Amino acid sequence: MTKQRLRVIPLGGAGEVGRNMWVVEYGEDIVILDCGVMFPEAEMLGVDLVLPDITYLRENLHKVRGIVLTHGHEDHIGSLPYVLPELGFPPVYATPLTAGLVSHKLKEHRLLEQTKIHRFEAGDELRVGIFKIETFHVAHSIPDTVGLAINTPAGIAVYLTDWKFDHTPVDKRPTDIAAITALGQRNPLVLMTDCVRVESSGSTPSERVVGDSLDSIFATAPGRIIVATFASNISRVQQVIDSAEAYGRRLMLAGRSMENNFRIALELGYLRIQPTTLVRGSEAATLPDDQVAVMCTGSQGEPMAALARMANRDFPHLRVKQGDTVVVSASPIPGNEVSVSRVINNLFRIGADVIYGSEAKVHVSGHAAQEELKMLLAMLRPQNVIPFHGDYRHMVLYRKLALGMNMGYTMDNVFVIENGSVMEFGQNFAKLVNKVPVNYIYVDGTTVGDVSQIVVRDRQLLSRDGVMIVVVTIDRHSGELVGGPDVLSRGFVQVRDADTLIDSTRNVVRRILQKTNDQTEVDAAFVIRKIKDAVGDHLFEQTRRRPVVLPIVTEV
Repeated sequence: MTKQRLRVIPLGGAGEVGRNMWVVEYGEDIVILDCGVMFPEAEMLGVDLVLPDITYLRENLHKVRGIVLTHGHEDHIGSLPYVLPELGFPPVYATPLTAGLVSHKLKEHRLLEQTKIHRFEAGDELRVGIFKIETFHVAHSIPDTVGLAINTPAGIAVYLTDWKFDHTPVDKRPTDIAAITALGQRNPLVLMTDCVRVESSGSTPSERVVGDSLDSIFATAPGRIIVATFASNISRVQQVIDSAEAYGRRLMLAGRSMENNFRIALELGYLRIQPTTLVRGSEAATLPDDQVAVMCTGSQGEPMAALARMANRDFPHLRVKQGDTVVVSASPIPGNEVSVSRVINNLFRIGADVIYGSEAKVHVSGHAAQEELKMLLAMLRPQNVIPFHGDYRHMVLYRKLALGMNMGYTMDNVFVIENGSVMEFGQNFAKLVNKVPVNYIYVDGTTVGDVSQIVVRDRQLLSRDGVMIVVVTIDRHSGELVGGPDVLSRGFVQVRDADTLIDSTRNVVRRILQKTNDQTEVDAAFVIRKIKDAVGDHLFEQTRRRPVVLPIVTEV
């Protein structure tokens, strides 16, 4: 009888490999690691979120034993409201802060009562199906982040996403090096590790660097101080609180997600603040400028987030003005650079002093750099490694880094993979054995999965070349032209400025309808197709552009 092997599959479905969901499977048991969303790329027009593709899990629903979450960032918990009902509400395991954020999210979607959330502390052991999962604390930009050691009959799989070796973190809880070292003595079968900062030499700076920079800003800024960051960056929120209290400023929160996350973290004891520090917007408006600090959303240039609205003089109780100091305490997510620059430019136009970028030291990454990645490998010494949470180049560079450490790794046990890759591991066995389909699952407004890649491609075409609408009325019996053709254009040409093109387009339609009259029976679908093809070819000949041609045929 063939001995069963450990199977691992990243089900990201879009963007960075495995960033938002992993499947660990042994025999008749599956445990899901993280359940996040990806944010749409610039060309995904109209799309709000991208979900992991759970087709494989639907096909193996009887094996799913639970979902274990490592921390509370959206790219690790954001798809739970969409995925849980599809999977029959398996139990969810999370640390207290992560559980608090998840509970709020599920309550908004009216799913909390159906969901069993098991809270655990770093250091606890979990029993999920056949798996014994050891948890250990790791430093990141949000408290209560854990790494996982999944014990299986085939061996130990170590899952480390979003971590760094910060010896002076804001919550005073550094990565548990002792636990990692002890795991290394047990010959782990495979390590799945974040590699997004493999291009950065040295080690990632400590969060203490940001605290020192904020202290300097608060000590010298003459007017109001506005700090924009991710609402889930609880550590950064605490640093702003500490600086505000040290320099006698009251703190206002701006942005719904910022207010919600602040309240949850405060209730659970992950934030410390004096009772008199926090003020409402109406009260902040009455205080002298040098006594006000603001913590807000909008660090990614989101047009409806608090910072952009302040810059556009459209936020209640607070509008950015000359003399304000604005701190953008985040790095732009790839694809958001243009929108972030636009907001920063607007702030400069108003006269604010804007502090941003790596040189200002108002933000540090929550991910490990080269020396930390090497240190982890030396401590764990896993038999096999799967780098993830990075672009393809990051994974290739990580493989190069691992091969260069003279630890016995080869091309066969440092895997560069894609979402949907099925890998199997056993003692002295490691192989990519299959690939399951993973597609983009779009959330567009209130619909999930109804918007396909074809729809998104049509939107891209519309945004590039526009649309030409041709309206005709025909006799349903003879096919003769009764009304029109009328030609409308949106995003292609202005009708009043393109008389020759519009007239020639009308003539093309008339000729098509004359030929159609020769048919013994009029088929509206046939007429629509003929108009679409003929007008499309004509417009390309005249303009070298291909707008979407939309014929509207009415039969009378």
